[in-house]
Amino acid sequence: MGRDASMIDATPAVLGGFKVNAVAEGPFPMIAELSGAKASGLLVKGLSAQDVTRLDYYEGSFAYDLQRVTLSDGQEAEVYVPQAGRWTPDGPWSLEDWAAKSGQMSVIAAAEVMSYLGHQDRDAVAAMFPVIRARADAQVRAAHSLHSAECFHGHVEIENRTRAYSKFYAMDDLVLRHERFDGTMSESLERAVLIDADAALVMPYDPLRDRVLLVEQIRLGPIGRGDRAMWQLEPVAGRIDPGEHPEEAARREALEEAGLTLGGLEKIAEVYPSPGTSTGFYYLYLGLADLPDRSTGIGGLPEENEDIRSHLMSYDDLMARVERFDVAGAPMVMAAYYLARHRDRLRQGIA
Repeated sequence: MGRDASMIDATPAVLGGFKVNAVAEGPFPMIAELSGAKASGLLVKGLSAQDVTRLDYYEGSFAYDLQRVTLSDGQEAEVYVPQAGRWTPDGPWSLEDWAAKSGQMSVIAAAEVMSYLGHQDRDAVAAMFPVIRARADAQVRAAHSLHSAECFHGHVEIENRTRAYSKFYAMDDLVLRHERFDGTMSESLERAVLIDADAALVMPYDPLRDRVLLVEQIRLGPIGRGDRAMWQLEPVAGRIDPGEHPEEAARREALEEAGLTLGGLEKIAEVYPSPGTSTGFYYLYLGLADLPDRSTGIGGLPEENEDIRSHLMSYDDLMARVERFDVAGAPMVMAAYYLARHRDRLRQGIA
């Protein structure tokens, strides 16, 4: 609501004939009518018209609308109820579990949602919600990154930050000042940054057959650059879903894109592919796998309009391509050189 929560008048209340469940498509709760059930919650009083407008906007992005109800003590109230058939109930809801697992991410996501009030309608925000959550989850993960412990940790002052664009990606224009190595502050700098989600990438490798599986798909970077080669060979890759560990995402993407169930995973790197321009952050793995000749095919999720072709390639062929610059994706080159260093160990079956 854009104001101090401690000033809000909220008291415990019970609503009969309703039950709160987790949502399978979550992470968030839903409330629905159920005879004989009771839902415990908070009755909020004294809201202004502006408060309700803000709540309507936020809850509306979940396809929730106000419905008049009578509480167990006879008081009249309103509650946000999901549109029929919109979400799938997924067992009892636990506020404590949600707060521990998704609370921080949800607060960050809510701030982005509310920044669109007056600029985007609630349906547009609803369509963006998966990437909004993924971007928020990346911020949570960034607080625990492993890199650059010995680098300079100077002061950065954001004088202005404006969201210039938001859909699948977001773009922010910034005016900032930063501390220099000599302790002075820089002048005001105008910059822009692409706001992206974190991604997990994995190159499947079969030590027995000494070959890898790569995927080929069309890529917007080469299209935008005007490259003659708009289809690229790459490791399996995909966005990390909110609450998902990077290794879980790597395994899920291998199954979705290439139909592979991976064995052991070896972490290759945790890296920004372009820290000067983008928040995008990659968790790159080598995945041990069984790769018989039948492993290739066309994969990807139809609902995400993915059209992905997989290729089997011998280690020697992979390294020959890398050395003649026939591969343009940085994660692929990194994975290839990691494999070159660890190949003998992996082929000997040494963990």
